Amino acid sequence: MSTTRAFYPIGTPGMPWTEAERAAWLARQRRLRSYADDVLPAIERLRGDWDVVEYGTLDYPPETYPLLALRSRDWNAARPLALVTGGVHGYETSGVRGALAFAQEHGHEYAGRIDLLVVPCVSPWAYERIHRWNAHAIDPNRSFRADSPAAESAALMALLAPLRDRVLVHVDLHETTDTDESEFRPALAARDGADWVPGSIPDGFYLVDDSEHPQPGFQAAVIEAVARVTHIAPADAHGEIIGSPVVAPGVIEYPVQRLGLCAGITGAPYVTTTEVYPDGASATPEQCDAAQVAAIRAALDYALAHPIAR
Repeated sequence: MSTTRAFYPIGTPGMPWTEAERAAWLARQRRLRSYADDVLPAIERLRGDWDVVEYGTLDYPPETYPLLALRSRDWNAARPLALVTGGVHGYETSGVRGALAFAQEHGHEYAGRIDLLVVPCVSPWAYERIHRWNAHAIDPNRSFRADSPAAESAALMALLAPLRDRVLVHVDLHETTDTDESEFRPALAARDGADWVPGSIPDGFYLVDDSEHPQPGFQAAVIEAVARVTHIAPADAHGEIIGSPVVAPGVIEYPVQRLGLCAGITGAPYVTTTEVYPDGASATPEQCDAAQVAAIRAALDYALAHPIAR
């Protein structure tokens, strides 16, 4: 497989970025949409049916962002807990919209059966810039670990610290986009002084299971539900999706805790990371949002039907 170094306008090929390169990268970022206009009013409209919890403040001067979660109104610590996270990568729009749509349209279906905690937009600064990283050129979804360098990740971990043992199921909503290949992977290689290995973007929906605690029946149930909404990504010629072997239709595996991924934040028995493909001609934005909602509902339904004691 070919590699290249002369691919990104910031930095010296083969040399990791210093603070100067990070500052040059930050200067290129532009605010393209509004967390205050798009996300906060949508959360506010749900206040009648949900408790709204402010679990921190993201501070990137001169801007600050309240970090908000939706919590079941009939919260009961004796019940298991379902966690839904969106917008860990701020540019992955259907994750934010899907989390909000689930809360608005289907949250009531689980009242009295399982507590729900929905965090629609973990990374509001990146949401506004349609970016993968935070303002320090750090990927929050590789930073869910002790002494996290990402404020977004640290705040979410603090919110969940007293709740981890209750979490039965966690659905983390993501997208794989064309800009992963055109911008974000080249930027990552440049930042780290590494060679860029060009890859391909899968056309369709897929899931990432936890390779250290796989739940194939759970993943299959989610894939089956989403297949009614949008198409499932096929394996490439190597039997892989984004460089990982396909272990079942539409499913790959990562060691989520070792990689510092959001899906590993609780150690829940049932975890999955959704990956929607929003850039193809075969899926509309509405289908992408609906796929996220279908994945959440299928995951919760399966977990409730197959409870595992923590």
